[in-house]
Amino acid sequence: MTNSAQPPQAGRPTANAMRRALRRARDGVALDVSEAAVLLQARGGDLDDLTASAARVRDAGLEAAGRPGVITYSKSVFIPLTRLCRDKCHYCTFATVPGRLRRDGHGMFMSPDEVLEVARRGAAMGCKEALITLGDKPEDRWPEAREWLEAEGYDDTIAYVRAISIRILEETGLLPHLNPGVMTWTDFQRLKPVAPSMGMMLETTSERLWSEPGQPHYGSPDKEPAVRLRVLEDAGRSSVPFTSGLLIGIGETYEERADSLFALRRVARSYHGVQELIIQNFRAKPDTAMRGMPDAEIDDLVATIAVARHIMGPSGNIQAPPNLIAGEYERLIGAGIDDWGGVSPVTIDHVNPEKPWPQVEELAERSAGAGFRLAERLCVYPEFVRRGEPWLDPRLLPHLRALADPETGLARPDAVVEGHPWQEPDEGYVASSGRTDLHATIDTTGRTSDRRDDFDEVYGDWETLREQAAPGMVPSRIDGDVRAALKQAADDPTKLTDDEALALLHADGPALDALCAVADDIRKTVNGDDVTYIVTRNINFTNVCYTGCRFCAFAQRRTDADAYTLSLDQVADRAEQAWDVGAVEVCMQGGIHPDLPGSAYFDIARAVKERVPGMHVHAFSPMEVVNGATRTGLSIREWLTAAKEAGLGSIPGTAAEILDDEVRWILTKGKLPTATWIEVIKTAHELGIRSSSTMMYGHVDQPRHWLGHFRTLAAIQRETGGFTEFVTLPFIHTNAPVYLAGIARPGPTTRDNRAVTAMARVLLHPHIPNIQTSWVKLGQEGAAEMLRSGANDLGGTLMEETISRMAGSSYGSYRSVEDLVAIADAAGRPAKPRTTLYGEVPEERQRAAAASDGQLPELLPLAD
Repeated sequence: MTNSAQPPQAGRPTANAMRRALRRARDGVALDVSEAAVLLQARGGDLDDLTASAARVRDAGLEAAGRPGVITYSKSVFIPLTRLCRDKCHYCTFATVPGRLRRDGHGMFMSPDEVLEVARRGAAMGCKEALITLGDKPEDRWPEAREWLEAEGYDDTIAYVRAISIRILEETGLLPHLNPGVMTWTDFQRLKPVAPSMGMMLETTSERLWSEPGQPHYGSPDKEPAVRLRVLEDAGRSSVPFTSGLLIGIGETYEERADSLFALRRVARSYHGVQELIIQNFRAKPDTAMRGMPDAEIDDLVATIAVARHIMGPSGNIQAPPNLIAGEYERLIGAGIDDWGGVSPVTIDHVNPEKPWPQVEELAERSAGAGFRLAERLCVYPEFVRRGEPWLDPRLLPHLRALADPETGLARPDAVVEGHPWQEPDEGYVASSGRTDLHATIDTTGRTSDRRDDFDEVYGDWETLREQAAPGMVPSRIDGDVRAALKQAADDPTKLTDDEALALLHADGPALDALCAVADDIRKTVNGDDVTYIVTRNINFTNVCYTGCRFCAFAQRRTDADAYTLSLDQVADRAEQAWDVGAVEVCMQGGIHPDLPGSAYFDIARAVKERVPGMHVHAFSPMEVVNGATRTGLSIREWLTAAKEAGLGSIPGTAAEILDDEVRWILTKGKLPTATWIEVIKTAHELGIRSSSTMMYGHVDQPRHWLGHFRTLAAIQRETGGFTEFVTLPFIHTNAPVYLAGIARPGPTTRDNRAVTAMARVLLHPHIPNIQTSWVKLGQEGAAEMLRSGANDLGGTLMEETISRMAGSSYGSYRSVEDLVAIADAAGRPAKPRTTLYGEVPEERQRAAAASDGQLPELLPLAD
């Protein structure tokens, strides 16, 4: 923005509009964007009226939180890890260039010794937070930054942030609060184990301020509003306590500012993870493009705080930096803040170096003058300290417990700030615990209840989710010519257009019958008449999981009645039992257990291979791969390489659900995004680790999503050739949280199942030759029907199956070879055993399976 440019503003609101908006605020009625924009312009007596009602909202929230009359702050040190940045914000003096750093005698990054020297000084003075701030992705713009990272052995800036955070925890006891700018979902997984909280200012949702030349964010890729909102959402999905907020007075209109506040509220309500909003006023600085712009006025700041309080409600935490308010402490407290943010007795504010922090004693005195007691908090807010998992990684709990009051969640005044080891819980695989017989008793006594008792909190805000899901569930109007599409599918399915494919995905009646016949003809050409199956055992080694998938009825907390974790011996025992009755494969997946170290997956694979060397280990979904990689600090490629060395043979292509983030973020709270799933699968294939591919359908999806999913899988297969099969996974709705909340459909119809199976055959031809149907989800008759609709594979005997049964599937956990042969016979086809990679099964394995067929319940007793 040029020095003379001013934001385009509409005229002042009318007196009637202001009176109406103030009345609604006083009465506690929800405001809309236009009313908030009016209130942002309140001045004089109107502003006094607005702040009085905002203060009442704040006071009610503090009362409910158990800290009435308390205003908080964090005693911190400010660590500018690097001042290099790829962005070019027109108001910023924090970011600099390599030449200036060299002239001033600094490196491209602070060295570990420099960081720890600051942190140790802070610990000696009772600080408990290390605020680590840095520019966005400096290595993408500055070769000098890349060279420094490579010389020090770091793949990227995030790797250095993670490493230095661990050293701060271990050597000083300070808690890192990380501000590395724009982060990906994977970055959050890498950093969550080393920092109890993170942050990034939204600043504004104004696209105009980013896209138009001369505006403050022009030329700064990381300041695109959609990108920053995605970061806030990924933080929520990852259960990271997150700080955000607005920078006011940079040229935004009141309507744009109001829109920004409502965007923040939407994220806060969706994920319950926004721990505070900072309302920061713009201060012009010399040597910047915006040096001639006027500072944001104090009345503007006060009004924005008050409006933010009304929008965020009593449970929101709102902060104003005390060094930027020209001594107007009482006015800001009166407007509804409940926090002063980080205050350092050691370091300056490196973003606003011209504005010194107030002394804590002065802050306490000025707060007391307004009727509030000043109390120290940690970098993570007390609400999250008390919530614990999944918001706090187990590896951080010893560090937090050393500093936090267990009752209030605030900082303990008498806490000794000293380093503690940062390590995996128990330094190894966890012991057996809980309901380890669930794989059998799920078919007899069943699950304890249909939902967890934290149902209303753990998955996010159901009402907000319902609003998000509604547009995606609207069926599309299909005007395509089904007859022409059927002809194209029969002649050359590889040339089907998207419109033709969508027409077929919506087919019903005689058209659907014709489509299934086309698919079955393709199947016969590719696979012949043999219906393949595999003698396998599912081993779900734990159902403890805090990811928060809304479709999953399998996940439990440690303390839930149905929770369990198998020991390594129990896993190996089950694999050995399976081998004894003819199995050639174990399929192993589990929940994302917070106490399992990232190396636990290697231990599981190794335990099976050591006990049963000939068993193929088909294990670990892409979500588990990412979890293992982030917990060990390895890259995905390094982790998969180590898993392969430990005995991993192939991976299941589960955790795919629908490869469309529009749908994924309704179905899952914290699971990996589409791009990361694809990265894991491609990397596995490149390493010679083959995988299946899957699609779960019939929930909040539509045929257009199925089409996109099929196209994505086909593209991956053309590139890697690593998929062994495609598995249809009909959504089991009965106990699924997203269904119990009234959002998802009750699973797919028979029409849906036939259309998906047939179109999988058509659209994945000739790339993925095997199409598998699921007897555990469809039953015997349903599976036979899918064999007549293009499928050629029945999957496995399973021997135990917990995930679908916990969701409410009524088709049991085991099918004998004889049962699977009967399903094939019902479809008029012969059955044939196979290996994981669709090879021939050795005669010895076939004889072992035949000798024990139908006797598995007796031959597979529960492991002790």
